[in-house]
Amino acid sequence: MTFRNTAGPIKHQAVAVRNGADLSTFYSCSFEGYQDTLYTHSMRQFYRECDIYGTVDFIFGNAAVVFQNCNLYPRLPSTGQFNAITAQGRTDPNQNTGTSIHNTTIKAADDLAPMIGTVKTYLGRPWKEYSRTVYLQCFMDSLINPSGWHDWSGDFALSTLYYAEYNNTGPGSNTSSRVNWIGYHVINATDAANFTVSNFLDGDSWLPQTGVPYSSGLI
Repeated sequence: MTFRNTAGPIKHQAVAVRNGADLSTFYSCSFEGYQDTLYTHSMRQFYRECDIYGTVDFIFGNAAVVFQNCNLYPRLPSTGQFNAITAQGRTDPNQNTGTSIHNTTIKAADDLAPMIGTVKTYLGRPWKEYSRTVYLQCFMDSLINPSGWHDWSGDFALSTLYYAEYNNTGPGSNTSSRVNWIGYHVINATDAANFTVSNFLDGDSWLPQTGVPYSSGLI
């Protein structure tokens, strides 16, 4: 199933799907848009083997969400824009929310591929003060800017956010030139396990009933 917003890159926010349903699961779906494609608004969500296309903040919201075995395809944005894959919106450090991207492939969409050298693409930026996003065991192609992450506005949230990477591969996964923010971390397997389907979503208690395949832990 495909969810598509055809507004294009110059129409600013143009959501294809807004999801606020608890225990919601999308399997083998495609989400196509430009800015703000997929609004993972709230509650527990799981996406497996989905394709997601967009430009600015194209996965955003404040759900507790895991994307597993998915494909993320940054597209060509409007002139002067950069791509940010995520804009997570956690507003309180006590919220058990965040975006976990696991065993997922990040490659340029066809329209962006010839422009990788001039259009910058980042893993995310902090929409809210306690923004939390992790990339675990993903393949990152060369489109990812060496700094990895981008600020929202000056030093907003840079000391309160939690951004982390664990055991990613590919030419865009090198962390040696990443941002040096207080809130950015290269984590170990113990910390990464906090963001797996089993621990982050309590997925073993409800995903088997959906019939959707999943990996409960790290691979």
